[in-house]
Amino acid sequence: MASCTHLDHVHLTELPESVAGCEDCLAAGGRWLHLRICLECGHVGCCDDSPGQHATKHAGASGHPLIRSLEPGEEWSYCFIDEIAMVIPEVKGSTRIPPSPLGQEWGLV
Repeated sequence: MASCTHLDHVHLTELPESVAGCEDCLAAGGRWLHLRICLECGHVGCCDDSPGQHATKHAGASGHPLIRSLEPGEEWSYCFIDEIAMVIPEVKGSTRIPPSPLGQEWGLV
């Protein structure tokens, strides 16, 4: 069974109480669908179904391999290097997020 070899990069173990949205979309006036948080530095980016794909771009530019979904009811994390999804029990909490601008546009929220 495959496993993630980058768990030593998990520095964020308590999710923030709330976030304003994808940091890069907010700065550029863009729109996102789903939010992800970097478990190394806490950067909030958008998913690959979003036009900006900022979570993946952040991982590539920073070398930070692990993200976690911030979507309600989702507890999964993903390692970009090992290409594996998992639950990391050490990461606790839930985050209030704003409605997705694209989800509203597409009638998903």
